[in-house]
Amino acid sequence: MKNIYFPSSEKDVKGMLSELGISSEDELFSSIPEEFRLKKPLELPPPMDELSLFKHFKDISKKNRIDIIPFVGAGAYPHYIPSVVDYLSSRGEFLTPYTPYQPELSQGTLQVIFEYQTLVSNLTGMEVSNASLYDGATATAESALMAWRIKNGEKILVSSTLHPFWRETLKTYLKNFSIEILEIPYRDDGRIDLDKAEKLVDEKTFAIIVQSPNFFGVIENLKEVSDFAKGKNILFLVGVSEAISLGLLKPPGEFGADIVFGEAQSFGLPLSFGGPYLGFISSKMEFVRQMPGRIAGETVDRNGKRGFVLTLSTREQHIRREKATSNICTNQAWCALRATIYLETLGRKGLMKLAKLNLSKATYAKKKIEKIKGIKIRFNSPTFNEFVVEFEKPLEPIYERLEEEGFIAGLPLSKYYKDLRNSALLCFTEIHSKEIIDRFVEKIGEIV
Repeated sequence: MKNIYFPSSEKDVKGMLSELGISSEDELFSSIPEEFRLKKPLELPPPMDELSLFKHFKDISKKNRIDIIPFVGAGAYPHYIPSVVDYLSSRGEFLTPYTPYQPELSQGTLQVIFEYQTLVSNLTGMEVSNASLYDGATATAESALMAWRIKNGEKILVSSTLHPFWRETLKTYLKNFSIEILEIPYRDDGRIDLDKAEKLVDEKTFAIIVQSPNFFGVIENLKEVSDFAKGKNILFLVGVSEAISLGLLKPPGEFGADIVFGEAQSFGLPLSFGGPYLGFISSKMEFVRQMPGRIAGETVDRNGKRGFVLTLSTREQHIRREKATSNICTNQAWCALRATIYLETLGRKGLMKLAKLNLSKATYAKKKIEKIKGIKIRFNSPTFNEFVVEFEKPLEPIYERLEEEGFIAGLPLSKYYKDLRNSALLCFTEIHSKEIIDRFVEKIGEIV
């Protein structure tokens, strides 16, 4: 097996193979089943000069449709990003620095992280936040493991209306900890069924996870869930996938949440075909020692001047592995920077105005859609900027027709919820004008 880019000589390769106790490179990959191994060279085009390569990619890009309008959210939301976010976050001082291993030399980076943590704590109504996580999915897993370290136990209750991808990630991380995940179904109104949760909880249960607004866009009754959790002496964890909702809804912390986590992509991060995104986690101060990742803090130097430090760094690369709270987390410093610029550009009133705009757009669309014969709004609970619609006729041909007309008509749900056949999750944000919504609803009516 030859590779012109491989830097090691034949002597180097033989030495490494000898050290491993094997005779060939093929033997090195013997664990890969024969049918999955490449038997011939990849069919790659010949090398191109720079001019030809640019033309090649330009020709490929013409296959993309740029006129299509998405009405999809489900954890990745189309929002307008002020140009100042791109401009400031692209400055070399912000774009090039790596993680602050020497805090005294990274005051700018640490200040940004400190401000980001403050913003997250304020929005979630919690006492402390970390420097960020990879995304909402890993924030879910980290929050569950944090709760497990605090409370111990063998079972965790998880609402089935938690984002399906987040639930899959949670299963991946918890399967080696002998933690049983018990999924709680939803009621006819789209909210968590606490009567079913009552039958699942026992003395081995350590926490309950609920998302609000949940995957259906439904706003959960967090007080009811909080009362349930406190009554059972288990931790109450709240997930948020649409962070803009925090600008309008009462913070989870005010309902007695112990840990709040989620996805902050809506705060100044483009969709970007799925990433990079920005996970967040915040909690009560009493649990800070179990929080994953790092926390930046404010202090004063020996001259009394304001400065910033890494107050806690509980990653395995900072402390002894057996003492670490996580071996997979890091902070998304540049993404957190963009979120900080975005939030500080909007301000408290601006974020609330934006959240109200999202709510009003979705409410307007919902009222128009529910008048169409052959369609119904699936759940009657309050929603934010997403809601589920159910079609009497098969969804697939309707979905395809709308795509031909230039619309992505939400996310079909049957793949994730078998009882929601012919149902789609629609999302409306500030990017959707009244004219666009009217045209979309008109086309739905014509097709249905």
